[in-house]
Amino acid sequence: MSGYILSIDQGTTSSRAIIFDSDMKTAGSAQAEITQYYPQPGWVEHDAAEIWQSVVDTVRRAIADTGLDAADIAAIGITNQRETAVVWDRRSGKPLHRAIVWQDRRTAEMCESLKADGYEKLFSAKTGLLLDPISPERSCAGCSTMSMACVRRPRLAMSASGRSTAG
Repeated sequence: MSGYILSIDQGTTSSRAIIFDSDMKTAGSAQAEITQYYPQPGWVEHDAAEIWQSVVDTVRRAIADTGLDAADIAAIGITNQRETAVVWDRRSGKPLHRAIVWQDRRTAEMCESLKADGYEKLFSAKTGLLLDPISPERSCAGCSTMSMACVRRPRLAMSASGRSTAG
């Protein structure tokens, strides 16, 4: 057996893996909920390690559901939360704090202040983005709410929207 497609959907409330056969019919699937954390009103966080483990587990379960071997998978498609931001240690690969979810509003006041001060057009011209807390760049401003141990550590990286940068 070959030619199967594995689709991974890592969403806001769960991770899902679906395997499609060559006729694009579902051959197997698995789904796992992920924990939502609300440390303060308007804040939304996820455990990045839990996200990763839920993806690994659903992929393994979907493959087991079909009776296939991993070698039978010809292609993988992935979709994710896109605007959720994670700060992680580049050396260990371990997250240093919970992920700041795209729904998080902790930087809303900062964004409104920048708009009131006339920075909205400049921000959009420089970045191509809206000045809104939904984007990971503004979410990382929320990183100041994280443990200072996270902020002071060398070799940090931020991962969101498929991008990584050293800090």
